[in-house]
Amino acid sequence: MGNTKKSIGYWSAVSIGVGGMVGGGIFAVLGLAVQLAHGGTPIAFALAGIVALATSYSYAKLSVKYPSQGGTVEFLNQAFGTGLFTGGLNILLWLSYIVMLSLYAYAFGSYGASFFPKAEQLLWKHIFITAIVVLLTGLNLLSAKVVGKAEEWIVGFKIAILLFFIGIGFWSVNFHRLEPSTWTNPLQLIGGGMIIFLAYEGFELIANTAGDIKDPEKTLPRAYYSAVGFVIVLYILISLVTVGNLPLNQIVAARDYALAASARPFLGSFGFILIAIAAMLSTGSAINATLYGASRVNYIIAKEGELPEILEEKIWNRPVEGLLITSVLTLLVANFFDLSNIAMMGSGGFLLIFAAVNVANFHLYKKTASKRWISALGVIFCLGALGALIWQIARTSPEQLWVLVIMVGSAFAMEAIYRGFTGRKIRPIIKEESNE
Repeated sequence: MGNTKKSIGYWSAVSIGVGGMVGGGIFAVLGLAVQLAHGGTPIAFALAGIVALATSYSYAKLSVKYPSQGGTVEFLNQAFGTGLFTGGLNILLWLSYIVMLSLYAYAFGSYGASFFPKAEQLLWKHIFITAIVVLLTGLNLLSAKVVGKAEEWIVGFKIAILLFFIGIGFWSVNFHRLEPSTWTNPLQLIGGGMIIFLAYEGFELIANTAGDIKDPEKTLPRAYYSAVGFVIVLYILISLVTVGNLPLNQIVAARDYALAASARPFLGSFGFILIAIAAMLSTGSAINATLYGASRVNYIIAKEGELPEILEEKIWNRPVEGLLITSVLTLLVANFFDLSNIAMMGSGGFLLIFAAVNVANFHLYKKTASKRWISALGVIFCLGALGALIWQIARTSPEQLWVLVIMVGSAFAMEAIYRGFTGRKIRPIIKEESNE
């Protein structure tokens, strides 16, 4: 078993993580973050980043021990077995990916509609949302390689545009707009940071390629920490330039396409158009990559016996049923929920899943050669962040809590009902080694 087929090095692994995180989330949630945290937006992004960084430790250790396409799904099954708890969490992971897809589609629609008159923007937003999901579902059905080959170029382009935005915009920042007196109260600041936590979702995609990583014991931890660390700095700088260049009320008014609007003061209409096009390219590529990944997540869950057998069937060597179900649900969420609802569902779902992954590594610490206290800290951070998120929603829009409750409840209800009506055997992808 040599390393001849191991094809992914350190920089490629880092680019997978960075590309996953900067897939479109920052374009979608920046305006929402400013609305909630005001001048403290850079702090909100830093707090959310610390939670992601703590969790990346568990992912790094688990990825080295259990390299599998299943990633998160496999880690949970190895730690807790394949029962109702893990089945429910795995379905919650799939639903959370659908929410992420919806966020990207919502952002794509919002930036596309920003080129039209205000009175027509709502209609065009829904047209763009529907068109991009249908188009990329079709591309995934035909050949994922069509867009997949362009993925690295798109990642490079959007990072270059964001660095250009930071480099030019930093020199015209009004730092008075970032003073502590402009921040919201500490609890709201933390709550705001956790609502936009899903902007950091994506670093865990490194886990799905762990089997192809060269020198995984050394490369995987470095790749995780580098990717998350880079994105934390990037988000802090982007939010600093945004808040420092555009008055708060104008950012909130352009909440759905805030990044493009904040480029106008120092780059004019050219800047607005450039960022809007970058946002559409970025969210479009993120939809493509996440559609590809989400359809395979439910394929893997079905292979393990935790979802109906039809979802593990393949047509043209692709899990078509899972792709179509994922796309239809994405269209419903993106068209019928607003941005804050989508962000709250996605952040809540991933905080729960990441807490469970930290618990998994805490439980498997001997096998993964981990420091237990770091995983325990990750659990505390994730659950604390979830508590702050729930507090923020309960304080401002308590009715939205039902959306999160229904989403989490549905995941476990689906698994419980499915188990009650079928007798499928649960079969882990990787059998645990018996050489302890």
